[in-house]
Amino acid sequence: MQRRTVRLLLSFVMLMAATLGGVLATAGPAQADECYTWNRTLSEGMSGSDVTQLQIRVAGHVDYGEILSIDGNFGPRTKAAVTKFQQAYGLSADGVAGSQTFSKIYALQDPDCTPIHFTYAELNKCNSDWSGGAVSAATAKSNALRTMWKLEAMRRIMGDVPIVVSSGFRSYSCNSAVGGASNSRHLYGDAADLVGSPSFCQLAQRARYHGFGGIFGPGYPGHDDHTHVDGRTSRSWSAPSCGI
Repeated sequence: MQRRTVRLLLSFVMLMAATLGGVLATAGPAQADECYTWNRTLSEGMSGSDVTQLQIRVAGHVDYGEILSIDGNFGPRTKAAVTKFQQAYGLSADGVAGSQTFSKIYALQDPDCTPIHFTYAELNKCNSDWSGGAVSAATAKSNALRTMWKLEAMRRIMGDVPIVVSSGFRSYSCNSAVGGASNSRHLYGDAADLVGSPSFCQLAQRARYHGFGGIFGPGYPGHDDHTHVDGRTSRSWSAPSCGI
């Protein structure tokens, strides 16, 4: 927690210094980052692996029911997601990812690329190597990272309230041990069961605006004590007690 606080303070100091000095630019990297450093300003019409990395971090800033494609192509929906990200953090909202946007992302991520309020350990209470699920260990871990960034966006919009993940990735053996469905999204690493200070209905209702294809909560069998979200690409929502 102390390391994360220091990173946030350093980012703030750098941003203020650049602003006061009149040298805040829109091109080039805002700073070198331990996780990933962007080396150019990104805007609509561009493509590349750096666009993919940006999309992963803004995919939770979308419209109701929308799922942003992580395809490395900066199209209109990516521009809209960048704009919403900028608005969420009080930046100039033009849909162009430059030094201000990257500085905020750097402040929000730890050296392992996870957002500051979530960890790989929280998304994997099954085994440390992410093996034994429905996809490769690397894919499961990558899916979990994408889920964490969506949750970070959701947390921000809900007023920075804590959101706790009680279950994330499961191997087939872990899934069987807890009585999970045979086709559970937990086997893919892109699912999270949420608890915490917001009500389960608040979590389910809000998740509709943050890129989750799967949402199950109170009123759906076996989900009265948590809200489940996942990254499936087709919509499947059910939380009858919450009006969903």
